[in-house]
Amino acid sequence: MKAAFYTLGCKVNQYETQIMEQELARAGYEIVPSDEAADVYVVNSCTVTGESDRKTRQALRRLKAQNPQSVAVLTGCFPQSAPEKAASFTEADVVTGVLSRRNIASLIDKARRTGSRVISVGDFESGEEFEPMSAGGFIGHTRAFVKIEDGCESFCSYCVIPYSRGPVRSKPLAALLEEAEGLAARGYREIVLVGINLSAYGKDSGHTLMDAVETVCAAPGVERVRLGSLEPKIVTEEFIERMTRCGKLCAHFHLSLQSGCAETLRRMNRRYDPDEYRRAVNMLREAFPLCGITTDVIVGFPGETKEEFSRSLDFVREMRFSQGHVFPYSRRSGTRAAVMPGQVTKNEKALRAKLMSEVCAQSKEEFLESLKGKTLPVLFEEEKDGIFTGFAPNYAPVRVQGSGLHGRIVEVNITGVLPDACVGVPAG
Repeated sequence: MKAAFYTLGCKVNQYETQIMEQELARAGYEIVPSDEAADVYVVNSCTVTGESDRKTRQALRRLKAQNPQSVAVLTGCFPQSAPEKAASFTEADVVTGVLSRRNIASLIDKARRTGSRVISVGDFESGEEFEPMSAGGFIGHTRAFVKIEDGCESFCSYCVIPYSRGPVRSKPLAALLEEAEGLAARGYREIVLVGINLSAYGKDSGHTLMDAVETVCAAPGVERVRLGSLEPKIVTEEFIERMTRCGKLCAHFHLSLQSGCAETLRRMNRRYDPDEYRRAVNMLREAFPLCGITTDVIVGFPGETKEEFSRSLDFVREMRFSQGHVFPYSRRSGTRAAVMPGQVTKNEKALRAKLMSEVCAQSKEEFLESLKGKTLPVLFEEEKDGIFTGFAPNYAPVRVQGSGLHGRIVEVNITGVLPDACVGVPAG
């Protein structure tokens, strides 16, 4: 029996796909790529935007067409947040949410035995703990994602994730250390800590994200630790002081912005303003020279006037991000923003996204240019036609011509810049 997975969305989803692959492998399935014929296809969905929902159904239809006799499984955030709508996707033989990863093999078996659809989307319970899970391996990778937090209680006015992920739950430090040690023993050089709201780690257990970082940095064999998306308010003097002592922490910080306009941020229910965000960026740049600061930006949020967009655009230009991900606002049913006045037209959102993306592209180019002449330690991950690609601690992509570099951390002299990466030669 063969099973294939198709994953949409964030790094947390990628990690959870690994967990489900392990469960099916233990049940006797051979895991194959999603473009191959399989007996089971699992779509691990995202529901951040309406486009995510469209891609989910598109993937289900395409995979089911590869083998009409297969069992198609729809899981993840989309069915958890909209179970009735997900159940209407008749391409799926099994519909389940984010609480049934450990039961995925039995749900598939039930659908196969009965010949009937299986709909199983559970509800979050008060006091629910972090689901025990540990990824055993990421074949072919030199970095390993480790999910340490689930859930979100921020309730930004545009977001459905709190409804699909429930309250904050944190991975115990002892379990985190054990997983990090296991991954290092299997040859993974870099550990990436991820979560639905990573900055909220420990809210339920009395710990902090700083405790988690220090725990992983102390794991024997771990050489680099990288953080997923952070909220600006986590950047305090204590955060800076403790993180600079962690010699293994990569100087790359993804600080979620969403808008550079204070009025828009208030409507979004984001709990900071541009001045606070600016202070966080300045503190990081002072403490971590050459650090990369990446971000997400939403354009066309309800009520965003041309003047507000202009302020947001100017702020993004001022921040000089090493990379920015730009999203036109996506109306999500059940959120406060969906019924706000001043909904921006699709064409206007597309125009603003284009302008914002141009500013982000320019700042990325300037960031890469600033690295020319520098020497950076690069962890090489991919090779094609003798060209190896890897990432510096600040997440700058670097390409080098050579041999035998995969999985190694090598000091590289940066000699030039391509449109999307630095180029260099190994030092010495």
